[in-house]
Amino acid sequence: AKGASMFFICLFIHVGRGIYYGSFMLNETWNIGIILLLTTMATAFVGYVLPWGQMSFWGATVITSLLSAIPYIGTTLVEWIWGSFSVDKATLTRFFAFHFILPVIITALVLVHLLFLHETGSNNPSGLNSDSDKIPFHP
Repeated sequence: AKGASMFFICLFIHVGRGIYYGSFMLNETWNIGIILLLTTMATAFVGYVLPWGQMSFWGATVITSLLSAIPYIGTTLVEWIWGSFSVDKATLTRFFAFHFILPVIITALVLVHLLFLHETGSNNPSGLNSDSDKIPFHP
């Protein structure tokens, strides 16, 4: 739990740095980063449910029930995530699967994020373009 907390602290510092330096103006890189943040939060949530204690059960019930507020598809989406009409063993099985699949998606998103970052370049505190100071990594 401490490792996950430290990871999210670093992630939030990274997002804060991006906001402070104006990195949100690089739309593709920023949008992939936000999708990456949300996917990481989803992975942490399904991992929180896996011990299947009282806190996990009610956390899964309350948080997934929030999706029922989405117009038209909310209740269907909640029933699909639950695997039945309430949180039970099918939900736990699905959350195990999500917890296994989402890190693969996160890895792919990190690679795409780095690809866009390589194309656009990163921001610096001075806000100056540092292209003249760069040494090419490959020809």
